[in-house]
Amino acid sequence: MSDTDAYVMLISSLPGVQALFLAKQPPLSRLKLDQRLRVLTPEDAATLKLVEDALDWRQLQMAASEQDVIDHGRQAMTRIENETLQLIVRDRLEIRTCIAALRRRSRGEGPPQAGTPWGFGRWVGHIARNWTEATFRLDGTFPWLNDADRLMRDDDTIALERLILEQSYKSLQRRAGEHAFDFEAVVIYVLKWSIVDRWARHNAEAAARRFEDLTEAGLGSFATLSFEGEA
Repeated sequence: MSDTDAYVMLISSLPGVQALFLAKQPPLSRLKLDQRLRVLTPEDAATLKLVEDALDWRQLQMAASEQDVIDHGRQAMTRIENETLQLIVRDRLEIRTCIAALRRRSRGEGPPQAGTPWGFGRWVGHIARNWTEATFRLDGTFPWLNDADRLMRDDDTIALERLILEQSYKSLQRRAGEHAFDFEAVVIYVLKWSIVDRWARHNAEAAARRFEDLTEAGLGSFATLSFEGEA
């Protein structure tokens, strides 16, 4: 069986990824996904790992700074030779660069000085030159920036996380239209799986925190009582 035929069969065997914010969990486990991915050639498997290392939400916790995320992706970009995959990584890093700029500005920082390695992509200089504009005059390219700026000023981290994931997912959707049953389609599927998995885990963590808050609110002072040593 040729690699092309193997990838057609692989894509055909994968369950559809549900709408991002409707999915309570990915359509299959990572273990089962990895089992399906064994048909990849060694070269393609290595390339997939490079892309995942740059963008995988499981490896990049929200505690990581935007600069950490961008630096991590930039290093991977130097090793990815596939043009479509380079564009996919670039798209995601440019989203992160916009968020990094918003975070810097929300902390009261001025525009980064020329030559300072703070962002990635085509808009770094443009953003610095339009630092005081709410959307850095990138409304046409990133129409979601106004919402992101508002959410950051409101310190609504959950809604901001949702917005970032949504834009990352939409970016992949646009690239998916150019690929159906090839290796690039496999990579796009895996990255979409990772985003859905990220949101599902985020939702589970948020639900657990809400339950703890409700429990403490309902029990009041009894929530801190200790019953150790009582008969």
